[in-house]
Amino acid sequence: MSIIKVIIPAFNEEKAIAHVIKEIPSSVSEIIIISNNSTDDTIKVATAAGATVLSENRKGYGYACLKGMEYISNQEIKPDIVVFLDGDYSDYPEELTQLIAPILQENIDFVVGSRVTRLREKNSMTPQQIFGNWLATALMKIFFKATFTDLGPFRAIKYDKLITLNMEDKTYGWTVEMQLKVLKQKMSYVEIPVRYKNRIGVSKVSGTVKGSVMAGIKIIGWIFKYTFK
Repeated sequence: MSIIKVIIPAFNEEKAIAHVIKEIPSSVSEIIIISNNSTDDTIKVATAAGATVLSENRKGYGYACLKGMEYISNQEIKPDIVVFLDGDYSDYPEELTQLIAPILQENIDFVVGSRVTRLREKNSMTPQQIFGNWLATALMKIFFKATFTDLGPFRAIKYDKLITLNMEDKTYGWTVEMQLKVLKQKMSYVEIPVRYKNRIGVSKVSGTVKGSVMAGIKIIGWIFKYTFK
């Protein structure tokens, strides 16, 4: 049986995190929550819900993900698959089973959950998110002949492939960096449609002008870095 671990960055998600943990399928071996300098009861709630909880005081989505990866790298038994999932309850954690299916059944290296319009709750993505996803994936199609349509945070990857990506981004560019490196290393990948709902609370990135602008700059920066590297 495959060993599956889930990494969930969380910044002030005390109202959402228990719902996320509860709905993750029992096939998952370990749920790893990284409290990214939370000032609320995220750590307390996640611990009570049965997750492994780590702390990363350097703010940034990438910092949190890297903390989770470092934790796994120090374990004696490594997972076969790592799933990344947001802690705001905007995804449907139970869809993890279908997310990892292409890896288990077709030996695919990397799977992105695509937040397609028909399965997306109204207003669950901001206009700037929708535009940013369109622009980033359009550029990847032009420069790399990629078929990605989304930078969705709900994603699964073989652990050994994840390690070879040598992930670096500490903040907003984590998702696009991963997809670009998958393309550059010619890994196999697919997207599957997933549902998406309005998150609990306010987004720390797309919910602010500064966050949206910084994320946009990071995403475009990574694309041009890898295009002309």
